[in-house]
Amino acid sequence: MTAELEITADGAVRVAAGDPDRFDAFIPSTCVQNHAANLMSLANGDLACVWFGGTQEGMSDISVYFSRLPRGAAEWSRAEKLSDDSGRSEQNPVLFPAPDGTLWLMWTAQLAGNQDTAIIRRRLSRDNGKSWGPIETLFPEHRGRGTFIRQPIVVLDNGDWLLPVFYCHSTPGRKWNGDEDTSAVKISSDAGKTWRDVDVPGSRGCVHMSIARLDDGSLVAMYRSRWADNIYQSRSADHGQTWSAPVATALPNNNSSIQLTRLDNGHLALVFNDSSARDATGRRLSLYDEIEDDLPPVLAGDGSNADGRTAFWGAPRAPMTLAISADGGKSWRKRNVEIGDGFCMTNNSRDQTNRELSYPSVKQTADGAIHMAFTFHRRAIKYVRVTEAWVKQG
Repeated sequence: MTAELEITADGAVRVAAGDPDRFDAFIPSTCVQNHAANLMSLANGDLACVWFGGTQEGMSDISVYFSRLPRGAAEWSRAEKLSDDSGRSEQNPVLFPAPDGTLWLMWTAQLAGNQDTAIIRRRLSRDNGKSWGPIETLFPEHRGRGTFIRQPIVVLDNGDWLLPVFYCHSTPGRKWNGDEDTSAVKISSDAGKTWRDVDVPGSRGCVHMSIARLDDGSLVAMYRSRWADNIYQSRSADHGQTWSAPVATALPNNNSSIQLTRLDNGHLALVFNDSSARDATGRRLSLYDEIEDDLPPVLAGDGSNADGRTAFWGAPRAPMTLAISADGGKSWRKRNVEIGDGFCMTNNSRDQTNRELSYPSVKQTADGAIHMAFTFHRRAIKYVRVTEAWVKQG
């Protein structure tokens, strides 16, 4: 067990110790637990960050929070609470600046640790997040299947909007643990008024689909693996109407989130944990095995699925790594952003027994800077700013 680490979450962006080409901050929050950050550059030049906070993931006091780094400023604003459902755990928020200037905020809402009950909610802002409209249900409950999001909407050159989702499927008499999750994209050709589903074939166990457009107009998607083996990849050559089945890349994955973005020069930037189940010394029953419920957790590796595969929980969530690809995702050059043991055999933030570095977000702004935000020990959201050259220097 490591000593407790002091975190100064004052929002101030400072030059990193010993690294003049890197800038760091801890985003202000009064929550015990802070997790699942998503960054987005707003139309007015501000940088926004959303995440979920409360006591512990799955609890009904988990809500969505918002902070901004105003254009030209060096301090993140205090966290603003944007959701509050006393009966559901509200998680995985994403921001989307629509082409008409409306800012969308979307998030999931589930009962306790049951992701197979998740619905998608939405709020809209017409002043870059300074004020927000009412909470709406964008995708309601679907019997036997929860709808989850993690990545923002992508606008294609034909005007279509693509929202990557993953479906958390129920198994009668068993508690959800991720074994049967599959990916899809919801496509809208009318600016979000209506949506149609396109399933990703062969995507069982591949989630958190993150999409980027390549120079030739085709799309590449990267996935988190429930099996904690590798990052998976699939492609589409027809504006997301069809997808190849995900295949394993050479990059590892630990059943934790990733994010992909296209840089202005056409290169791809990917943030992820450079680790997998091969680095694990223990295994959890499930993500929510600390939350009491009507159904007991499914035993990891119990072989009850047809192929004997079950989701692997407990692989270390560290280091936090930034990788750059200049060839459309075929090869990567990487550098660690943060290192640690990544201990995540518990979600407990109150007792400071979790040391994961996880759930990263990455975006580039018009000045060429690469911005990242990620979970720091489930206690705070850490912000880091570098450039592509910084990766090459490592």
